Amino acid sequence: MREEYAIILDFLASGYSISRHREPVAQAIGERFFSLLEVLPKEGVILKQEERVYIGHGKRDKIKLIKRRLKLSELTNVASTNLDYILEDLIRKNEKKIVEFFNASAMLTPRMHRLELLPGVGKKYVETIIKNRPYSSFDDIAKKTELSDIIKMVKTRILSELGGDEKYYIFTMPMKRS
Repeated sequence: MREEYAIILDFLASGYSISRHREPVAQAIGERFFSLLEVLPKEGVILKQEERVYIGHGKRDKIKLIKRRLKLSELTNVASTNLDYILEDLIRKNEKKIVEFFNASAMLTPRMHRLELLPGVGKKYVETIIKNRPYSSFDDIAKKTELSDIIKMVKTRILSELGGDEKYYIFTMPMKRS
């Protein structure tokens, strides 16, 4: 599960102020799996906040290297601020994938449904969600289940997963344990 494109959250032309080796660096979020990444631009490239860049296996025009995955706590203040609204936009762009999660999710353990991992969704809402399947959009989910803000709910869960302290992951990939 690799990201093909990322959105730049912050670009530090001189690198991190606390770093000995000062090189340009950017913090970005993957479009598909919401991975937080530290990327190095090619020489002479200036990246802009909210810019979409190719980071896949093919020939990259602006990114030299994906240095590492970042934890939510490692983001700069600028990146954290930008993450808030960029993540909402990415959730809207991934609506089909997220709606499919609502349509196809099943039991996680004998006592817990995967839908219960979403904030504000308990056993009663799980019953309602399952009973009213299938869904075609966020609006369809909201109409059939009376769940208020699907985007906010999903965003809260993604941010929680990016924090790295979750037992189960729905929308992101867990960080490798060191």
